[in-house]
Amino acid sequence: MSEMRTAPSAAALQAFGSGRMSRGRGPLKRLLRNRAAGVGAVIILIIVLAAILAPLIAPDNPYTQDLGASLQGPSTSHLFGTDSLGRDVLSRVIYGGRITIPVSMAAVIIALLIGVPVGLASGYWLGWTDSIIMRLTDILLAFPSLLLAMAIMASLGVHLWTISVAIAVTSIPIYVRLVRGEVLRLRDREFVEAARCIGVDNRTIIFRHILPNGLSPIIIQASLNAALAILNVSALSFIGLGAQPPSAEWGAMLADGRSVMQVAWNVTTFPGIAIFLVVIAFNLVGDGLRDAYDPRSRST
Repeated sequence: MSEMRTAPSAAALQAFGSGRMSRGRGPLKRLLRNRAAGVGAVIILIIVLAAILAPLIAPDNPYTQDLGASLQGPSTSHLFGTDSLGRDVLSRVIYGGRITIPVSMAAVIIALLIGVPVGLASGYWLGWTDSIIMRLTDILLAFPSLLLAMAIMASLGVHLWTISVAIAVTSIPIYVRLVRGEVLRLRDREFVEAARCIGVDNRTIIFRHILPNGLSPIIIQASLNAALAILNVSALSFIGLGAQPPSAEWGAMLADGRSVMQVAWNVTTFPGIAIFLVVIAFNLVGDGLRDAYDPRSRST
């Protein structure tokens, strides 16, 4: 009986390997043909490069004050104008990406590093492990994400690293439930049963057979979650729980400029545009990834 099960198992594993390679080329081609995703990727690339090269391309020091030139509109000397302290808005927008984007990406990475393994354990072993993890996940999901992040910030203190931790905690349950669902979908598939029949240990089955076949929804969710993380970082800074003055951060710039919106529209408009562009860019890339991995989701 064992010989009858082993032979098909090896064949199933071989079919799984060839099928995985063939699936890898199709989504990539579809993604490259998606113009909206390409536009989003270009926007992200430009903003990230601008943040990295900020000391070289920023026209002025973002923290240098010139009270004699405060609240000026866009001009040749200050393309985005100046704020209430005479600081160049363009330079502050460029430098703002050096805070908002890394803090947001750190939150996404932390959520992935915790949420994915926990979801794998919950979906694969089930039983009391799954029950405990799911109940904790339900508790976290019961709180509005921004309110939970504010509570964590209040308990840990206002620092840039605590922003990443707070936003990551709000995102972890999403990845746990997503990964758990993928594991439940894959754990009884033929290639997993074949691996068990030939004596492959659970760790190898999880990380070499189940996880690679469930990566596509995780990647899509991460790209979409990056946009939400940027919004949350900016929101926390806007209400005073994120980057503190005089930091050049997009949400903090919105907070600084709200009191002078009627006399200096540029102070809030340009950091708002930066947030809008990077958020919509990540959403475009996320939609492109979704369409690439699941062509049926595209509207016809």
